[in-house]
Amino acid sequence: MKTIKLIFSICLLAFFSCSDDSSDNPPPGNNTSEANLVIKFKFDPNQVRLDNLGQPASIPSGNAAQSPDFAMMSANYIEFAPTATTLLGQGEIIFEGPKTTTGGDEAIDFQNATFAGHNETFLTIPLSDVSAGNYQWVRISLAYQEGEIDFLLNGTDYTGTLASFVGFNTYISSFDLNGEMVDVNANKLQGFWAFESNGFLSQGQAPPGATTVPNPLFDTSPVPQGSCVVTGHFENGLTITGNETQDVVVTLSFSVNNSFEWTEVNADGKYEPQAGEQVVDMGLRGLIPSVE
Repeated sequence: MKTIKLIFSICLLAFFSCSDDSSDNPPPGNNTSEANLVIKFKFDPNQVRLDNLGQPASIPSGNAAQSPDFAMMSANYIEFAPTATTLLGQGEIIFEGPKTTTGGDEAIDFQNATFAGHNETFLTIPLSDVSAGNYQWVRISLAYQEGEIDFLLNGTDYTGTLASFVGFNTYISSFDLNGEMVDVNANKLQGFWAFESNGFLSQGQAPPGATTVPNPLFDTSPVPQGSCVVTGHFENGLTITGNETQDVVVTLSFSVNNSFEWTEVNADGKYEPQAGEQVVDMGLRGLIPSVE
């Protein structure tokens, strides 16, 4: 166990990855007496794999990758944009998560954040709170990811759980990762992570800018570095008239297609930190919103 812990303490420091098991928190603004806007999450390992500019991306020669098994995710901001030239913050902001200054500078309040898993509802608000209009794009600032990855150690396959904080700044008191308590009580900049496997725990801070954050509107509507704002296009648009009598369900499908990527030492397609294989990316690989 000590060997595994040491390996992950060294190797996982090299990457920046975009969770608290607080999934029992109810979605904010739930109101069943009128038509609602419902936002759901989906994690798709078969969805197209994109780069930072929203273009299809293959795995570079000499690297390998796997699709993590995502358990949950949290976001701190969701916005609908009517056009490709609508700047961040100038669209229809439908959700802003709680923030706090407990740790000093303003930060995401992790203890009061909202979480959702695969095909689960993240947000429910009355449609009367959304301005009427036609929206072509959605932006979502991710805050936390939690999922399982596979690795090979001394010829044996293992599975571990990676919790990664990707928001601009997050205040964390403590959180439970597979029964192991992580005490922080401080602000953590984007890139803080914790890893658990077989009862041992490791944590660290990755440098900024080492993860993929797809934004097809990079040229017309850029987003600040470190914000982890992923952008997706509604194929047929999203129209809100203000006269809806039934719920409108928007599913945000995130690509986890080979999103955990590393450099290969042994060309076997398995992540082997003991062999010196270094993680280079764990960013989500695209966002496709759909409307029901």
